[in-house]
Amino acid sequence: MKVVLENLTKIFPSRDKKAGKEVVAVNDFTFEIPDGQLVGLLGPSGCGKSTTLYMISGLQKPSSGKIYFGDDDVTELSTENRGIGLVFQNYALYPHMTVQQNILFPLQNLKGKDKLSKEEMLERAINAAKLVQIDELMDRKPSELSGGQQQRVAIARALVKMPRVLLLDEPLSNLDARLRLQTREEIRRIQKETGITTIFVTHDQEEAMSISDVIVVMKLGVVQQIGKPQDVYDDPKNLFVATFLGTPPINVLEGKVLDGKVYIGDEAVMSVDGVEDQNVYIGIRPEALEPATNGVFTCNLNNVEVMGRDASVVSSHKNSVNPVVRAIISSDIKVDTTVATVKYNIKPHKFFLFNKETEKRIYFEVKNNG
Repeated sequence: MKVVLENLTKIFPSRDKKAGKEVVAVNDFTFEIPDGQLVGLLGPSGCGKSTTLYMISGLQKPSSGKIYFGDDDVTELSTENRGIGLVFQNYALYPHMTVQQNILFPLQNLKGKDKLSKEEMLERAINAAKLVQIDELMDRKPSELSGGQQQRVAIARALVKMPRVLLLDEPLSNLDARLRLQTREEIRRIQKETGITTIFVTHDQEEAMSISDVIVVMKLGVVQQIGKPQDVYDDPKNLFVATFLGTPPINVLEGKVLDGKVYIGDEAVMSVDGVEDQNVYIGIRPEALEPATNGVFTCNLNNVEVMGRDASVVSSHKNSVNPVVRAIISSDIKVDTTVATVKYNIKPHKFFLFNKETEKRIYFEVKNNG
């Protein structure tokens, strides 16, 4: 089911009646979600991603704009008539019911032509439980399940109605790191098997990038960038997107462009074409920094953290916006920790310039490194 958001806006009245300033939670969001894709709404707390999800579900009414499921305008349609499955952050299971009863519950409320026999309901519940691999837990109560198992019950309950659209609101935030990894893989498997158009809200960029076909990066109610996860990572449109995506985060430094060269402090670290002389923010991905005896960029060496396959070279620079400058290298590469400084060469395709005032990306052609 294709989902189309057309100029979607949500404005909340101010809590301070004297100030009277309204809060724009979502501002003019237009986007088409293709049929059968998993889309991640990504951004920090307060960016409007959950509000967008609640408007799609019908739990909140837009201040303006339209929502279409396929060719159907569902903007004014009630939640129960939209054909959605909704999974909340806190699972929202009925504690006095068994797993089977929790999964069956949405089907027991169907009326009219949608009403099912007991046999049909039970068959659907068992199929949904098998899909999320909890069919052996049907007689247990939620209190007897782990967090990951409870989340699977919540997903099965959402899927049992065979929804047109599946909506997931931060479904993994209550799980520990290992369970988050396992459950997000399960969500992706289930979405692939069912082919249901799925919208996944998270503040965790690693989650969104690992399972989404497309990510939508939001900030203060405004869409910053939309695209395939790797494309957005490789080609951020502004400083916010560059800093929000990536673990460890991108290194941000203050610098300047002068006579076709990018300077960090007194060092010319990159030669570029077509950029006017100006002060800039410089973004360098940690994997872009390569230790080299005659490198173009010098930092004060703090320490080296070996993490099995990779090593993290932690250094500092007076022009760095972040507390440290971090390089991710293979643990096979040995860094001399007895010296005070470390020199780097920089991979051009992982090196970005941003306007100091607008923070928008400045595009350039690389002539050579140095």
